[in-house]
Amino acid sequence: MPLTDQIILAQARRCLAIEREALAATAKVLGAEFVAVVRAVETAVTDGHKLIFSGVGKSAHIAEKLTGTFNSTGVPSCFLDPTQALHGDLGLCAAGDIAVLLSYSGASEEMLKLLPLFEKFGLKTVALTGSPESEIARGADFRLIYSAPREACPLALAPTASTTAALALGDALAMVLLESRGLTRDDFAKFHPAGTLGMTLLLRVKDIMRKDDACPILPEKKTTVQAAIFAMTRAKTGAVALTGAKGVLTGIFTDGDFRRSALTGGTDFLKKPVAGFMTRGPRTVAADVLAVEALKLFQQFKISDLFALDAKKRPVGYIDVQDLPKLHIL
Repeated sequence: MPLTDQIILAQARRCLAIEREALAATAKVLGAEFVAVVRAVETAVTDGHKLIFSGVGKSAHIAEKLTGTFNSTGVPSCFLDPTQALHGDLGLCAAGDIAVLLSYSGASEEMLKLLPLFEKFGLKTVALTGSPESEIARGADFRLIYSAPREACPLALAPTASTTAALALGDALAMVLLESRGLTRDDFAKFHPAGTLGMTLLLRVKDIMRKDDACPILPEKKTTVQAAIFAMTRAKTGAVALTGAKGVLTGIFTDGDFRRSALTGGTDFLKKPVAGFMTRGPRTVAADVLAVEALKLFQQFKISDLFALDAKKRPVGYIDVQDLPKLHIL
């Protein structure tokens, strides 16, 4: 029988509620064992060792995703297929590495075969499981226990809440390690050089700002409102930078300032000094900082124009808020 729209939405919300329930239950059982795993991985990575994730079925997919997550945060990791491990792939194991075995039941035959082999190779083992009393949990050096009181599958067959909890627990380990190891945005960028994420993390203001003729700059003294408007029009910008001694920025003149000057400056306002209408102390950004810092200023202060300054507070570039979508950093 076809499901009604209301039933479809109700069932979807039920699934999400059950998975949320598993995450809450997993958070409650976190304790000293989680801390012990964090310390062990910290030591292993500092000593130049790696993590090896392994699992079968749905757990294998979770293990592969966690491998990618840890690699992206600077923790060398790899996925080991249990079957292939028994046919030569154990060669990637080295003494001092840490093996993370994923198995909800903790009774996976393939995982149980690997436990003594990892010990033979000098690896420490972590059981990432939903069964704290299982054979794998008892045989491992460390345990990461998650809890899924029930699956979201209406047949109680397809792993759903349990795989969500396993993935979330692995992510929690990765994020805690990221913070404890002091990983910075620049460090993270090294591992993500391509795509939108790479662009967001690697681009600096000097890479995206308009320069030279596209960045209008005039001396504050002797510049009239008319001259400022001409400079903005030629550069096709919404503002012009005004400078004082040694080229240091003293303020900006914007489209908004122009409209205000027309209302308050009298009939001859175009001939008046721009200094009487300019905005002093405008928001600026350093040319060497990450481009996302410019984005934060646009969003926080609801501005449309931003000038970039060099180390001596001289304007060297201009960014229009409309430039950001084209650069894919929004």
